[in-house]
Formats: sequence, C-alpha cells, structure tokens
Amino acid sequence: MGSQCLLFLLLALLAFIYVDCSYEGDVLYAWKNKLDDPNNVLRSWNQTLVNPCTWFHVTCNINNNVTRVDLGNAGLKGPLIPELGNLIYLQYFEVYKNKINGSIPSEIGKLSKLISLDLYDNHLSGSIPSSLANLTSLRFMRLNHNNLTGYVPKEVFQLISFGKLITLDVSDNYFNGTVRATNLTGFAITTVIQDPKA
Repeated sequence: MGSQCLLFLLLALLAFIYVDCSYEGDVLYAWKNKLDDPNNVLRSWNQTLVNPCTWFHVTCNINNNVTRVDLGNAGLKGPLIPELGNLIYLQYFEVYKNKINGSIPSEIGKLSKLISLDLYDNHLSGSIPSSLANLTSLRFMRLNHNNLTGYVPKEVFQLISFGKLITLDVSDNYFNGTVRATNLTGFAITTVIQDPKA
C-alpha cells in the first residue's frame, strides 16, 4: 500500500511538472506567433516538444522551468504579450536591440523572481507600468533607447531603496519631470540615467 501511494505521488509530481513546462512552452509559442522573425532565430520553438527547455535562447532550471530568455540583437519585431507575466520562474528577460513595439504589459510585474529586465534599444511606447515595482528581486532594469512617455513611477524608484535594483537606465525616451536627489521617504537614491529625446 505504501509503495502504491509513493508511486501515485511521484506520478502526480511528474504530471504537475509536465503541465507547468507545457504551459511555459505555450506562453513562449504564443509570443513567437506574434513576432516577425526575419532571421529565423525562433525556428527551434516547436510546440510539439514536451517543454521549451530544448529550444534555443531558452534556459531552464533543474525542474525544467524557464528561467532565462536570451533574444538580444535577434532582429525580432512585434509586441510583448501579457501572458509573458505567467513565466513565474523567469529570472533573466534579455530582449534588447530588436524592434519590439507596443507597450510593456503590466503583467510583467508578476515576474517576482526576475533579476534582469533588458528591453533597451527597441521601439516600446507608452508608460512604464507601476506594477514593475513588484519586481523586488530585480537588479537591472534597462529600458533606454525606446519611445516611452509619461513619468517613471515613484514605486519603481523605491526598488532602489527597498529592493535590490542597482541599475535603472531610462535614458533616450520621452519622459516628463526630473529626478530629485531623495525620494519622499528621505532615502537617497542612486543616479538614474534620464536623457530625454524631446
């Protein structure tokens, strides 16, 4: 009886891991379908594979959860999709020097394990979602050289004082306002690179 319970638990765990990995693959595959990929860098992103851990430009942990997406300078064009916020194990999202357009989905703020968010040198527009302030593990946020507008949310600045953020580059965008030497809590903040285009 004990061995049957152990076998059942093992099978349930494997089924959970399979469903989780399959879901991550579904998310990435859905994103692939929204992108123009003239260099065919996403050719290995095949939905028929068990999980995305065998795909180029994707790294997984020992549990086959996606922890890294490396698509810098890949020539991709298209939007970020809200479903990317469901890659809950993602630590590195490196999608710089492409032609990614549209806005940054607020759902990116659900990626609580994210360490690096590199979206610089793209064609992103709209404002920075305040939900990015939920990324308390974030150390690097590079959003420079885009077409972002509005203000950098003060909650994002608080990641410097209360989170782990050490690099925040928002230069070469269309932001309003200035950055003061201290925030409302009185804590000093690091220098933020803000060089408006306008």
